[in-house]
Amino acid sequence: MNLKLKKPIVFFDLETTGINIVHDRIVEISILKVFPNGNKESKTWLVNPTIKIPKETIAIHGITNEKVANEPTFDQLHKDILRLIENCDLGGYNSNKFDIPLLVEEFLRCGVDFSIKNIKTVDVQNIFHKLEKRTLSAAYKFYCNKELIDAHSAEADTIATYEILLAQIEKYSELENDVDFLSKFSNVGNKRLDMAGFIRTNEKNQPIIAFGKYKNKTIDEIYEVNPGYFSWINQAEFPQFTKKILKELVAEVKLKRKFEN
Repeated sequence: MNLKLKKPIVFFDLETTGINIVHDRIVEISILKVFPNGNKESKTWLVNPTIKIPKETIAIHGITNEKVANEPTFDQLHKDILRLIENCDLGGYNSNKFDIPLLVEEFLRCGVDFSIKNIKTVDVQNIFHKLEKRTLSAAYKFYCNKELIDAHSAEADTIATYEILLAQIEKYSELENDVDFLSKFSNVGNKRLDMAGFIRTNEKNQPIIAFGKYKNKTIDEIYEVNPGYFSWINQAEFPQFTKKILKELVAEVKLKRKFEN
């Protein structure tokens, strides 16, 4: 079967130096671009992260510091990567919480303001967890009856993710073969405005802070009592994309108050 697409969708997977969105870097990225006519285009790059890959991380994906020492950096690759993914929806496995936020951070380091406002995101893991609750390897075996060879290879994981999504659509009658539907279904809980989940929306679709002493308070409410709180976030170790979204939201609050006064 083919996905019913209104525009291309890019499935991708990252292997990284670790799991910290703020500090860690990409060491491998694999992209599978699927077009509305069913055609596919794929590309995989090894990436020099410019920081040391810890031994415990090497033990997971097998990518050593020596292996990437002479590979291009993300800064050197970002234009080629952007060319493949711009104007596309995005799909992955645990991509909403990890791969997309970390990829956006890498783009921001290169001075690229990668917007997700008009992008639909399909997280195959969230669909899986809603319906079966297992791992990627188990999902591949469960849905496709295949063993996942080279797990934690970005390319193998990317292709497996795409095949799992197709199998999920065929298996579950409640799933529609439509990216808009799959995006909504695979986004768990309140909408993440910054993908990392620090800024979300409440039931009234108002932007709220999702952590700390102002958890579940709107940006407007926080600005009313403690406008300096946002300066603290900008100086603390939060993802650059989180800071960017927060800056835009605070600017909207200031503009609204200006007109109200």
